[in-house]
Amino acid sequence: MQIYNYLSPKKLVFSVIFVLWLLPAHASASQNLRRSDVVVAVEKVSAAVVNISSEVDVYNRSNPFGSRRFNRNFDDFFKDFFEPRREKSKKVSLGSGVIIDGKRGYILTNAHVVEKTSHITVSLNDKRDFEAQLVGADPDSDLAVLQIKSKGTLPAITMGNSDDIMIGETIIAIGNPFGFSNTVSTGVVSAVNRSVNAGNRLFKNFIQIDAPINPGNSGGPLLNIVGDLIGINTAIYASAQGIGFAIPINRAKKIVSNLIKYGEVVLPWTGLVIQDIDGNIAEYLGLKSSSGVVVTQVEDNSPALHSGLKKWDVITGIDKDSVSGIQDYESILKNHSAGDVLKFKIIRGGKQDVISLKSRTFPIENADTLASEILGIKVVKKPKQKGLSISEISKTSYLYRVGVRPGDSVCQINDTVTDSHEDYKKAIVKYRNNPSFVVLIVRKGYGYYITVER
Repeated sequence: MQIYNYLSPKKLVFSVIFVLWLLPAHASASQNLRRSDVVVAVEKVSAAVVNISSEVDVYNRSNPFGSRRFNRNFDDFFKDFFEPRREKSKKVSLGSGVIIDGKRGYILTNAHVVEKTSHITVSLNDKRDFEAQLVGADPDSDLAVLQIKSKGTLPAITMGNSDDIMIGETIIAIGNPFGFSNTVSTGVVSAVNRSVNAGNRLFKNFIQIDAPINPGNSGGPLLNIVGDLIGINTAIYASAQGIGFAIPINRAKKIVSNLIKYGEVVLPWTGLVIQDIDGNIAEYLGLKSSSGVVVTQVEDNSPALHSGLKKWDVITGIDKDSVSGIQDYESILKNHSAGDVLKFKIIRGGKQDVISLKSRTFPIENADTLASEILGIKVVKKPKQKGLSISEISKTSYLYRVGVRPGDSVCQINDTVTDSHEDYKKAIVKYRNNPSFVVLIVRKGYGYYITVER
């Protein structure tokens, strides 16, 4: 005989209730186990990560001279012609950004994400779209600041500290790779202070991570494990797999401040003219190595003159950074703002010393004199004329040697349109430390670009 044990109705009801009571507790415990620090950090910041789409005007230009060939000098510099009839099309690019100021609507991203754009749209995680204005961009650091207008305060990220990053610590990258919004990837810090050569630009002091940074990730935030912003992801090594780079946020803070205040990065003026140290200079100064830069000129009424720096001083460091050559010197200055006090480590007469210098902005009234030294020209503004007319040109200047003459117009220097004398002077000051200038010269309705090496 088989015996069955039956529960009484009361016991059966109690058992069902007990099991149902256990299920949520079990699910909650499981969820808590899965709720890692990465999950918490992503939840903390995801609302501040934005998708950026920008429209770029693309012009197809034809050469007005057909297949005509110029002499060798002009072949080198006639890079781009223009004429009234140009076909125009739109190209849409995608990138990422992060809200750094919720009250004023400021967004930090990469400069190349919004380069040459005609229209920028910012999409938030809550599906709201905003038309954004470009506050300022700095191609040298690959950073840009956008602004959107909202009725209320927007969700913003917490700024972290990139100076105490530890090799091997966990990082989180958020962005929109290939248009897939708010994609999260994790990894570790592989290295710091990396220098990366991207085309004709050298980017220094990058954070290297093993989380891949793909097209569309550019401009997105790099987070530490507690969700603080420690870098801006930059996709500049597309051929590498499993390698990403980010701009340290402490380096970005001063640039962002400049972009918001001036619309561009205003480099500190020291009044020093320097050059690399070769074997002859090292021997002349009795140096043990050629590391550093040597002062070849101290400009009149400059911060350097007032600080006591002199010709033939050898600069080996600025603040905590060492200077091995001109590239280091210029890179360090780009991380500072006008008004900063800089401590120069120098060698003078075989002895080491430290001299403090308070930098300032380059005096705009000196721009015309500087332009004469660099370009060998003087310009005037004429009514109903695009750009500035060249009134004088030195016969020893490079521009004269390649055929530029008085009466030609200067319409652009690098990326700056020079339709007024004020624009012209600002461009000279802005690019004064560049190793070369690209000048758009217009004659009788046709223009050509000329690269002037310093």
